[in-house]
Amino acid sequence: MSETHQSLVFSGMQPTGNLHLGNYLGAIRNWLKLQELHRCIYCVVDMHAITVEQDPKLLAQATREVAAAYIASGVDPARSIIFNQSQVSAHAELAWIFNCVARIGWLNRMTQFKEKSGKNREAMSVGLFTYPVLMAADILAYRATHVPVGEDQKQHVELARDIAQKFNNDFGVPNFFPVPEPIITGPATRVMSLRDGTAKMSKSDASDYSRINLTDDADSIVQKLRKAKTDTLPLPETEKDLEGRPEADNLISIFAAFGEQSKQSVIDQFRGAQFSTLKSALSDLIVAKLVPIADEMRRLLSDPAEIDRLLKKGADEARALAAPVLADVRRVVGFVG
Repeated sequence: MSETHQSLVFSGMQPTGNLHLGNYLGAIRNWLKLQELHRCIYCVVDMHAITVEQDPKLLAQATREVAAAYIASGVDPARSIIFNQSQVSAHAELAWIFNCVARIGWLNRMTQFKEKSGKNREAMSVGLFTYPVLMAADILAYRATHVPVGEDQKQHVELARDIAQKFNNDFGVPNFFPVPEPIITGPATRVMSLRDGTAKMSKSDASDYSRINLTDDADSIVQKLRKAKTDTLPLPETEKDLEGRPEADNLISIFAAFGEQSKQSVIDQFRGAQFSTLKSALSDLIVAKLVPIADEMRRLLSDPAEIDRLLKKGADEARALAAPVLADVRRVVGFVG
């Protein structure tokens, strides 16, 4: 077994609901930079999606939409591997083996399951509980070394690290799996709701005005930003003045991310102004970046067979990478055949 692991990035998104500004700034935009430096695998994680109830027809359509969003945003199928998770059985097979390595106590500490299940823990699917184990399999089936994630998923990458180390130790194969590193980058990795600066922007929020979708047209973007919640004070003089002003902080953070500048430089540009001035300039920035993506998504989605072809091509490439890893795992574990 090699004592070193080639740099490889793995990340993915669920095909549930419209992708939005937070997905773009917190993930996809960073993926574009990573594909310039690393070999990258970007997955549509449709197996994760069914941990909660889904309409099968809508799931299939949403899978194509997420793939289209990746490509329209600049993820290059000729440079990065793009596929949907369910086409590569290695994810499920390795997840079962990792279920036998991971410990219930580890999963009981996962805060995201607690948040999603609330008081209905006993009614949740087993899949939702073991979701982080499948995520570990997603990563380690390719011996990925780096995983770009938001803060809310960092704990799951830490679990993947624990599983990798325990597998290596339990079976006496040091360095068999790499210990993957989370990558959390950018000034707006956690984009908040336009209606509540203390809540994360979400696909599941009942109000469409809480988010800017990647498919929104220019008029919708301008209107949503115009109606975005703010406070009664003028824009601040310093970053410290943003404390206790979550909506102001969110809009300035989004502007900084799109302008690829610091929050303080945005404050310097708009200090003392009314929010309407910032919102107008921010609308221009977002429209210029997202409307071409929305147009390209519509073009791609007009030919679903082509999207399916690209997903199959990516799945073939992913299977070729995962197959030798799974063959080694089976041998190490003691499976015959």
